[in-house]
Amino acid sequence: MLQVRSLSRAFGGVKAVDDVSFDVTRGAIHAVIGPNGAGKTTLFNLITGMYTPSGGEVELDGQGVTGMPPEALARLGMRRTFQNLQVCMNMSAVENVMVGAHLRCDSSFRSALLRLPSLHRAERELHEEARELMRFVGLGTLLDSHASQLSYGALKRLEIARALIGKPKLLLLDEPAAGLNHTETDEIASLIRRANGTGVTVVLVEHDMKLVMSIAQRILVMENGCRLAEGTPGEVRSNLAVIAAYLGADTESEHAEAACAN
Repeated sequence: MLQVRSLSRAFGGVKAVDDVSFDVTRGAIHAVIGPNGAGKTTLFNLITGMYTPSGGEVELDGQGVTGMPPEALARLGMRRTFQNLQVCMNMSAVENVMVGAHLRCDSSFRSALLRLPSLHRAERELHEEARELMRFVGLGTLLDSHASQLSYGALKRLEIARALIGKPKLLLLDEPAAGLNHTETDEIASLIRRANGTGVTVVLVEHDMKLVMSIAQRILVMENGCRLAEGTPGEVRSNLAVIAAYLGADTESEHAEAACAN
């Protein structure tokens, strides 16, 4: 589904992402982990068109998409959420979800001016679809709520509903469990599994290792902007370079350097 080849991005003299390559299999849940400042969010921003790579290539479903703007990638089936909430607090919860379907809507001047019956029908159908997605993400009791009334955990799930209404084939989640308690984290893990069960390929950046190890089939580990290791949860858990990166063990530094070089 996704191929990343030698992706790089430098800011001044700092290499935020340095020659990173990995593949994401269709239908998989693939996690990206690493210490703070490892380059995880920058990697997401390069893949999703927020930043232009200094070098390297990205392919989505066999099509080269390197440097495409986010709206073009969205049309090809790539959607994402952000580490920091991007919710319109002056709108209802349902309206926030509906915003994610704007690329599917008839936004022509003629339709809006004449308020054609087809436009009314499409709006009603979209409104009901948004409500159904709110039920899907566990917000069924908040269908008539304003966004400003929702808890932080509910807003996290609202953002996922907004991404899903765009009918993505690839969904990138940037720290979906950040700031959540244990119960809310478990709910997010269950939601990611349900979304994946509908056929959506998922890539997530996450610090909660319990969540990552419980849902991801493959894990990419980054450190200092480069690829440190990649493998199954079991392989990553026992990798000496990964242990050194997380625990700061000087005795394992040579393993970390060797893995990053590879």
